[in-house]
Amino acid sequence: MNKLTCIFISAITMLLIACSSSNSEKVSSPNGKIALNFSLNSEGQPTYTVSFNNKTVIEPSTLGFEFENMPELAKGFKILSAENSNYSGEWEMPWGEQLKVKEEYQMLKVHLQETKAPNRLLNLSFKVFNDGLGFRYEFPEQANLTEALITHENTQFNLGANHDVWWQPGDWELYEQLFHHTKFADIDATQYRNNPDLGATYIPENAVNTPVTMRTTDGLHLSFHEAGLIDYSDMTLKVDTKNFNLISDIVGSDNTTYRVKRTAPFNTPWRTILIAKKAGDLIESRLILNLNEPNKLGDVSWFKPTKYMGIWWEMHLGISTWDMEGTQDMSQFHDGEKKTSKHGATTKNAKRYIDFASKNNIGALLVEGWNTGWEHWIGFEDREGVFDFVTPYPDYDMDEVVRYGREKGVDIIMHHETSAAVRTYEQQQDTAYALMQHYGMHTVKSGYVGPIIPKGEHHHGQFMVNQYNNAAIKAAKYQVAVNAHEPIKPTGLRRTYPNIISREGLRGQEFNAWASDGGNPPSHLPNIAFTRMLAGPIDYTPGIFNIKCEPYKPEAQVNTTLAQQLALYVVIYSPIQMAADLVDSYEGHPAFQFIRDVGVDWNQTKVLNGEVGEFVTIAREERNTGNWFVGSITNEEARDITVNFNFLPNGKTFKATIYKDGEKAHWDDNPTDYVIDKMDITSDTKLDLHLAEGGGFAISILQK
Repeated sequence: MNKLTCIFISAITMLLIACSSSNSEKVSSPNGKIALNFSLNSEGQPTYTVSFNNKTVIEPSTLGFEFENMPELAKGFKILSAENSNYSGEWEMPWGEQLKVKEEYQMLKVHLQETKAPNRLLNLSFKVFNDGLGFRYEFPEQANLTEALITHENTQFNLGANHDVWWQPGDWELYEQLFHHTKFADIDATQYRNNPDLGATYIPENAVNTPVTMRTTDGLHLSFHEAGLIDYSDMTLKVDTKNFNLISDIVGSDNTTYRVKRTAPFNTPWRTILIAKKAGDLIESRLILNLNEPNKLGDVSWFKPTKYMGIWWEMHLGISTWDMEGTQDMSQFHDGEKKTSKHGATTKNAKRYIDFASKNNIGALLVEGWNTGWEHWIGFEDREGVFDFVTPYPDYDMDEVVRYGREKGVDIIMHHETSAAVRTYEQQQDTAYALMQHYGMHTVKSGYVGPIIPKGEHHHGQFMVNQYNNAAIKAAKYQVAVNAHEPIKPTGLRRTYPNIISREGLRGQEFNAWASDGGNPPSHLPNIAFTRMLAGPIDYTPGIFNIKCEPYKPEAQVNTTLAQQLALYVVIYSPIQMAADLVDSYEGHPAFQFIRDVGVDWNQTKVLNGEVGEFVTIAREERNTGNWFVGSITNEEARDITVNFNFLPNGKTFKATIYKDGEKAHWDDNPTDYVIDKMDITSDTKLDLHLAEGGGFAISILQK
């Protein structure tokens, strides 16, 4: 349960001016290092600047809106009043990267009104934390603004310099583009418009998706994102490469001339800026979560973080198919060849996975392809009514699979592929969730592959934001937790609705099996750790041991070493972690012991070192056991890292097992060369470890 565990320290209004004589206000972080100055410029337009240690980080940046049904709301304002307050408290995560989260900020709320007709009201709220800030627009109830049809939200982030940027194209359909590292002036998202490996993609202009991460010439790290995305469109950021300026560009619809429709009173999502001297501090930040409302669901102990297996990877390798006719597999979809293989989601096959999971400390099994309709989901324009989410294929006995799993201590994870026919899914959700409740299933993986139906809507527009959120809110009524694929990005709503447990929202492991574009490069995950992962948990599906995918797809491969695949269980956070490879790949493999041992729910997280896109080392303490796990990954460059174990409690000796790259390991030439070492360690131990190109290491640190 998300509950306050620390007494409310202070939320006293420091300043309340009925009619302000000033055109500027200021608020600083609790430690005084970050300062935000708000003012009205000479045209009466809201403007803000941000500084860190007295040096400007965000140059004067303007705020405003354009509408379809009324004049723009941007200039000619006066400040009616302003309030400064502060807060310090603590809350507990029911599951997460840590147990207790400190929430401490200084707040400024500015009340504005136009000086000329129609004299509309607008409030701006700024919360400044020690690790960054968030601000949002608040439209109070008023006579002169009722229904707002927003065409553009013009929020500026004026950088004032040509920073290093790790960015992804501002695609309105998906986040499965690669991240790129360039100077700000060299960002060009439009060159990635045509990608045949993506089921649905739309990049209307030179913009980037968030989170987008930057490093200044002074070595300061910035990340731009949003928090609390509810009943609004996703925010991409248009890029002004000449003036080093970002401006919000909310996702639209082909069916309307406006992009967001709201009725006052309403608030926008928070626009967020993380600010950190060290790259690793970005990962440790909980600012996005802190800008969301507390838990609205109450006790969610019915969801248990877990490792799981799946009838999934074998489909991507072409061993089996989702449908019984053997015509719909990802090999066919991606290389254009018609192939036939056997149906994967059978009772017999499910029991085989359950047997292995039961013996190896893996708590759940995901079964994809269990329900009828898969023969019609790829390549069909009319996908309405393809799936009903309750009718299994004849060779899958759900009663028996669930019974057998319960006997073996393995839960079944439901799978709902909507094929992006969201109206069909919406109509059937109660029936589908009720079926899960009947069987005692508490987790569903949902999918939204393909162009959205109704045609003209985009995955990241207001219509779909509401679909994703409403699906999770409804699922909670049936004690169902949601792991969404092809999703809207995370914005910290897992604090408010803790049954939003994980999601995809990146180029996942499956790209490594498709082969047509070479898969995910070794730099991919060191990029992801400092970009996409800042938004929230990722269902990346790690743990591939058969790196070269032989003999099934010898033209494909995973572009990491085996040791890095182990490290991902610690580095890439999710409360559900898949052991994604085939049973045959794990059977009798000594390195599989790490997957047996590794935790998924954490008491605390520490980033030991790292640089964006290059490498990162993370240590996490498992809840309730006192065991620690460390993971480290690198890009295409080999490197040597010293691990200082001073994060361990003093005076205790632990048993450490180290899974590391072998002397000849290389992500392409020799990816399965690894070594296992064992030793006793204490908080005084320091260890030098070598990471091969595309490699890593994983360490289990268990109580003796």
